[in-house]
Amino acid sequence: MAVKRYKPTTPGRRLSSVDAFEDLTSKKPLKKLTKTRKKFAGRTKGKITVRHRGGGAKQRIRLVDFKRNKFDIPAKVATVEYDPNRGARIVLLHYADGEKRYMLAPIGLKVGDTVLSSKAKGEIQTGNRFELQNIPIGMQVYNIELNPGRGGQIVRGAGTAAQLMAVEGPYATLRLPSGEVRMVPRTCMATIGQTSNPDRRLIRWGKAGRMRHRGIRPTVRGKAMNPVDHPHGGGEGSNPIGMKRPKTPTGKPALGVKTRRKRASGKLIIKRRKKGRFVGGK
Repeated sequence: MAVKRYKPTTPGRRLSSVDAFEDLTSKKPLKKLTKTRKKFAGRTKGKITVRHRGGGAKQRIRLVDFKRNKFDIPAKVATVEYDPNRGARIVLLHYADGEKRYMLAPIGLKVGDTVLSSKAKGEIQTGNRFELQNIPIGMQVYNIELNPGRGGQIVRGAGTAAQLMAVEGPYATLRLPSGEVRMVPRTCMATIGQTSNPDRRLIRWGKAGRMRHRGIRPTVRGKAMNPVDHPHGGGEGSNPIGMKRPKTPTGKPALGVKTRRKRASGKLIIKRRKKGRFVGGK
């Protein structure tokens, strides 16, 4: 898992780098564990809810098992594969009963290794999945459930890991990669280790064409638009946005505004993640 750079034969090549893919052991996925990916281009019910999305290379979704609910059945790692829908690697597991499933690969898991998922205490090794109450304090974990039995929902990105801080009463306390400290039910499942491919954050995409392959379209500044298109638009020459705080294209406050709704789970957050401070008009 490393980043590869080519000779600067073109301006785009000079600034770009690519994933080396040295850790992969198979080029083609198991077809029955994939399905076609339908594209929505940032739209919900036909309306654009996320701007600058569309196009991109054709992909097939890998059916990754985030629940790992085959308990107490050992599984052997058959292949390490690339998943175009995520930065982390995935591994193909061959269970002792003959079933095959994909799981998120942790750092250090190799072909031939055996992993286990259990609700009881077991051997503490990378790739094994247990309830948080059965994992030693201080261990790194990933693919963590927020509700028991629902499947892993957080800490799934490439190179991420949360640290188990404490288990008290009905809850376990975790420090997440963002710096947030929160509690989750102690019976939630988590996988021991750190998600694979931590070098993905070092990739420099280099040119607009590679971003288009990822399905990301060009982003135009609001200041460069006309007043009819954006609240920041208009003015002669290089003028500021002309208002105290920045706004979205629809006129709502942007950049640094709290958008999280009041949720029952808010009381489980002990410490919020750190955010960058925005100075209006700059």
